[in-house]
Amino acid sequence: MATDKTFKVVGVSKLAGEYKVRFANDIMRIKVLAKHGHEDIRLLELDTEMSKLDAVKALSTADEFQDTYAQAAIADYLDRKDVGPAVKAAKAPAKTKAPAKVKATKSVKATAPADAEDAPF
Repeated sequence: MATDKTFKVVGVSKLAGEYKVRFANDIMRIKVLAKHGHEDIRLLELDTEMSKLDAVKALSTADEFQDTYAQAAIADYLDRKDVGPAVKAAKAPAKTKAPAKVKATKSVKATAPADAEDAPF
């Protein structure tokens, strides 16, 4: 579901041991995140308001966010959200059910021809 919301502040924070990308329109969002138990809160004020996707792309190149934790959170967000129309159209195949077992109606006994012993494989 696409949205036209824009944000002036983007960054990462750690909550319950997991880093995630965060969005805001005011740098004071840092107080709210800290109050709710977030750690390692790093926010970047953007030059202009941007969509979430554009903001995260800008965040990925900022010097303060080049560490492993921030880049992993950014990559995770981009993996989930940065899908073009061609990727959206190609859905994973639906799971197929195994065919129902067919009950044999007649018992058949396999017999080998008498000269099979001397025959090559």
